Amino acid sequence: MSVIINHKTNFTSGAISTDVLGRTDLKAYDNGALQLQNIFIDSIGGVFRRPGFRFVSAVSGAQKLIPFTFNTEQTYLLVMGHENIKVYKDEVLKATITTPWTSADIPFISWTQSADVLLIVHPNYPPKQITRSSDTVWTIANWKFDTAATGRLLEPVGRFVDDSVQMSSSALTGTTTLTASAAVFKAAHVGSHIYMAAGDVKITAVTDSTHATGTVCATLNNVGPVTDWSESAFSAARGYPQTVTFYQGRLVIGGSRDLPNKLWFSKSFYIMNFDLGTGLDDNAIAFSILSDQVNAIRGMVSGRHLQIFTSGSEWMVSGDPLTPQSIQLKRQTRIGSPLYATVQPIDVSGATIFVSALGTDIREFLFQDLEQAYQAKDLSLLSHHLIKQPVDLSYDDMRRLVYIVMADGTMATLTNYRTEEVLAWSQQVTQGAFKAVAVLGKDVYVLVERDGTRTLEVLDEETHTDCAILGADSQEHTTWSGVQILNGKKAKIIADDVIQQDQEISGNTVTVPACKRIEVGLGFTHIIVPLPPVTLSSVGTLPLSAVRLIKVSFRVVDTYALQADVGNGLFEYIVPEISDQFVFDAPPQAQTKDICIRALGWCRNGITPLWQVRSDVPRPCKIVSISCEMKVSE
Repeated sequence: MSVIINHKTNFTSGAISTDVLGRTDLKAYDNGALQLQNIFIDSIGGVFRRPGFRFVSAVSGAQKLIPFTFNTEQTYLLVMGHENIKVYKDEVLKATITTPWTSADIPFISWTQSADVLLIVHPNYPPKQITRSSDTVWTIANWKFDTAATGRLLEPVGRFVDDSVQMSSSALTGTTTLTASAAVFKAAHVGSHIYMAAGDVKITAVTDSTHATGTVCATLNNVGPVTDWSESAFSAARGYPQTVTFYQGRLVIGGSRDLPNKLWFSKSFYIMNFDLGTGLDDNAIAFSILSDQVNAIRGMVSGRHLQIFTSGSEWMVSGDPLTPQSIQLKRQTRIGSPLYATVQPIDVSGATIFVSALGTDIREFLFQDLEQAYQAKDLSLLSHHLIKQPVDLSYDDMRRLVYIVMADGTMATLTNYRTEEVLAWSQQVTQGAFKAVAVLGKDVYVLVERDGTRTLEVLDEETHTDCAILGADSQEHTTWSGVQILNGKKAKIIADDVIQQDQEISGNTVTVPACKRIEVGLGFTHIIVPLPPVTLSSVGTLPLSAVRLIKVSFRVVDTYALQADVGNGLFEYIVPEISDQFVFDAPPQAQTKDICIRALGWCRNGITPLWQVRSDVPRPCKIVSISCEMKVSE
């Protein structure tokens, strides 16, 4: 028999799938774990219990969170729910906006922001703009496209029927009857425009599929019949925009319900002017993405180039500057984006993170200078078990964390330091289901559903529980109110730094020993499970079929509590707390030390991890390295 020491210095590969159990030769095996739950991973490689989520507000029917940044001092969180948007500033409700989108519509919303205007699109609704006038004054209106001096509306246009179909008018001005040579018109065409003979006719009534009545907005130069005509690209009859962004001073609209693969670029620095003109450099641009597969546009990102994410592939639009003559469209990769919801890609330190078409992996769309093209690296290749149909993405630049909310209510977090080659996944769970996430400045907000109630919560470094209610007063109290959101739930309580017995919350109050500060919230368990041990041999790393763990040494930093199981029961290390049983000159301090735990017995199942950390103690725990001393059978 021989004794070996396994020293684990980092978790920079994060939680990896059991599919990797046979690949002991991978670097990820050395630096990974079998399970990391409610754990954050820092750039150096240590792991620590995540902070709690502090309760902000109950938000009935809320579906999506939209960050709105006007300037460094004026930031808002827009909480989108059934036919309304609630506007929060500094966690205080400032305004409620009435909207047309139902709960079923919200998963397919897309948006972009310019100064104090938020542009929101949905393929079944006229595009809206929400304008901020002050903290408490917000208005919503349909987009208003520019109008030429002739009276012609300068909106995006499209053609939805065969090019051979002719259109004629009964008059050049005033009221006219439009006649098509084949079926064109629907009742829903009322309010849309027909553009022909250099003129513009707004439809006021539809007689049948080939006849409609309208008002001439811009004089026609002949009554036709002509084949060179078009109609409003966006209308109740043809659908509305799918996604929207800004690029090089142009508003870019990507796809619509009935033209899913078409792109429209506004006139330079005139975002509501889509007049194609004569092809001058600053004129508007329109074209379709045509290829050997379906390319319904699902998302766009403005970066080094305009990145287009479609249902079947990813594209690059280039041109410096972008003009009708210089524009180029090149397909880059063939991954595709989801159709089950609109999951907007996000920029992460110059790369774009997006969800694959089936919702089974997370990709990094990054330009490679050597190839002069984009690649779509699979970031979740070794951790695909955590990716379960993502529905929302957001990036926390301060913590370098990508938050990904899944359809099953879990949330995966990706610690992403590309230059340092740190790519580490962990999973976050709560009592309930995560529904949405948004990062606003340094704050991370989540929507959580518990027993049919939805709450807005914020990640708070000073809290240790979820849906946490905090209270403080200069006078001691034994009864604290304001905990009604936790009614009927078993809560953890911390009073003046002392962990109390869990209580079933009843009503709006909680009773505790006299204290000046209190935290009442829902507990969560953090879990660290390592991969099965391996040993070096002449042929590389090999799994161990029979091993006896002698001891495990955890090096902890700023830690109050560690609970670990090394196979012979739960070991608990908890820093003494402030209470009547102890007298301190100063409050107890978090510990930085080595905690050694001895173990007993042989393990003859090579797949079984030799130890695990599992704790619901609402106290900080940070582990920076782990040493295992083992006896191995010869």
